[in-house]
Amino acid sequence: MRGWWREISGLVLPVSCGGCGRERTELCETCGRQVYGGVPRRVRPSLEPPGLPVVHAAAAYEGAVRAVLLAHKERGVLGMARPLGKALAGAVRTGAGQVADGRSLLLVPVPSARRAVAARGHDPARRIALAAAAHLRRTGVPATVAAVLRQRRAVADQSGLTAAERRANLAGALDVAAGGGRLLTAGRVVLVDDLLTTGATLAEAARAIDAAGRGVGSGATVRDAVVVAASPLAFDAACPVGREINRNGH
Repeated sequence: MRGWWREISGLVLPVSCGGCGRERTELCETCGRQVYGGVPRRVRPSLEPPGLPVVHAAAAYEGAVRAVLLAHKERGVLGMARPLGKALAGAVRTGAGQVADGRSLLLVPVPSARRAVAARGHDPARRIALAAAAHLRRTGVPATVAAVLRQRRAVADQSGLTAAERRANLAGALDVAAGGGRLLTAGRVVLVDDLLTTGATLAEAARAIDAAGRGVGSGATVRDAVVVAASPLAFDAACPVGREINRNGH
């Protein structure tokens, strides 16, 4: 009921920009350029956790980008999924590119905790991933969402935790739903989330997918991850040759 009400409320309530609050527009042109008008880049946290895949972000987590993400995630402004999905799609194209053998890109969203989904009325990363996949398909890139990750145990609220505490909090917290390992053989896996801070969540998600691939002998592995935004420090730490260095293991 809560999600349904949020879906229709935008049709009858006054609309204001999710980035700056300007009236009579869902997202003004200026804020839209900040969300999806930039050039996605490789990002990495200052203390990169073991197992973190190559990550690309559409923008830095500041200004209108931060406001739009919070509006979508915490205030349930579900219309913001469209521009956020467009931004994520741009990061996917930069990070994962096309699939040469014609298989789909499999966008695998990092799941929110059940209590967070219940409180918010939606799963932000999954909704953005669906919008991104739709945008990619419209532009000729075969993409689908494979929501196979799940939380196998409760975790503490991540806010206020250090990078090391986040890694410990998330260790072993995710796994792949039954049958999900084989599903992931249908395309190239790309992990997706809304925000990168320490990288602990994406590293744990990659570990869970790699473990599931080994378990069924499918060989499903994670090489790429994309986010809408990264902390300004991680975004500014972009390294133009970092992707090749990471892939070659040097």
